[in-house]
Amino acid sequence: MSTAYTYVPSPNHLYPDHPESPARLDILQPRLKDYNANLLDVKPASHHEIGLVHHPKLVATLETICREEAPAIIDYAPTYVTSSSFDDALLAAGGVITCARAVMNGDAQNAFAIVRPPGHHAEPDKAMGFCLFNNIAIGARVAINEGLERVMIIDYDAHQGNGTQAAFLNDERVAFLSAHQWGIYPGTGWFEDAPHAKKRIVNVPLLAYAGDKVYEQVADKIFKPFVESFKPQMIFISVGFDAHWNDPITTLGLSTNGYFTLAQKVVALADEHCDGKIVFVLEGGYDPLNVANGAGTVFDAMSRNRLSHEANDLNPHKEPDCESRIEEVRKSHGFS
Repeated sequence: MSTAYTYVPSPNHLYPDHPESPARLDILQPRLKDYNANLLDVKPASHHEIGLVHHPKLVATLETICREEAPAIIDYAPTYVTSSSFDDALLAAGGVITCARAVMNGDAQNAFAIVRPPGHHAEPDKAMGFCLFNNIAIGARVAINEGLERVMIIDYDAHQGNGTQAAFLNDERVAFLSAHQWGIYPGTGWFEDAPHAKKRIVNVPLLAYAGDKVYEQVADKIFKPFVESFKPQMIFISVGFDAHWNDPITTLGLSTNGYFTLAQKVVALADEHCDGKIVFVLEGGYDPLNVANGAGTVFDAMSRNRLSHEANDLNPHKEPDCESRIEEVRKSHGFS
C-alpha cells in the first residue's frame, strides 16, 4: 500500500498581512510531485460530519458571517473569515476525512492532509486561533463512527490543541496528547489538566527553545507509553511546523532534522500498535520554507525514506533542561 495525501490550499481564505495565509504553502506546492504519494480527490465535509464535533449554532453562525459579513475578524487571535472561508473550512475538514477513510479502508498505508484553514484550536462551540472547524477532531470522530473503537491524536504544533482536548474531554474512545510551548496562545494545556482522564488526556508543556533533544525525550518517554497504554487502532497527528526555532510567532527549538525524528518515531509507533494506520494533519507553521521542509519530513517518514531535503537549520539557541517536567508528566499519568 502507498502513501496518500490531500491538498486544500484555500487560496481565497486570505486576509491582509495575516500569518495564516496561502503563502505558507508556496514553497511546498511545487515539491509535492517529488514525493511518492498519491493525491486524493476531496469532497467537502457534510454538515452532519461537521456536527459530529461542532454545535449546529456555530456552523450556522459561521456560514452567515462568511456569506453576509465577510471579510471580518471574528476573534482576538485574530481569526478572520472571507466570503469563501465557510466552503474552504468544509473542504479542509473533508481533506482529513478523505485521508482517514483511505487509511481505514486499506486504500493507503498512511496519509497526510495538507489543509487550511487549520483546526486544532476550534472548540465544539466556537472558532478561534485562526481555526474555523476542528479538522482533526472531525476526522477522528468519523473514524469512530465508521467502526474504530479507539483512536489517538498526538499534537506537536507549538500551541496547545485546546479545541481537540475540549472535543474529547469525556469521550473515552479518543486519547489526546499535546506537546507545546507553555505560556503562549491560548494559555492552556498544563500537565495537571483533566484529572478524570489520566493516561488519556495528556499535556506536555515545554519551555521556550525546547528542541530536538527535548522532543526526542518526549517521544521516547511520553509518546511511547501513551500509545502502549491506550492501544489505538489508528493514530492522527496534528503537525504544526511552528515549533521550528525560527518560526515568526513562537520560540521553540525544533530543526528539520528534529521534525524528521519525531515523524519517524510516531510512524514506528503506528507500525507497532495499529498496523501502520496513521494520518498527519497540517496545523500551524508560518515560515513557508519550514512548512515545506517539515512536510517533506512527514512524507519521507511515511515512505520509510531518508530525509530528501536536507536543511542546515540547527537551533542556534541553547535548549533548556526539561527532564524534570518530563518526569512530572510521566508521574502524573503513571507512565514512570
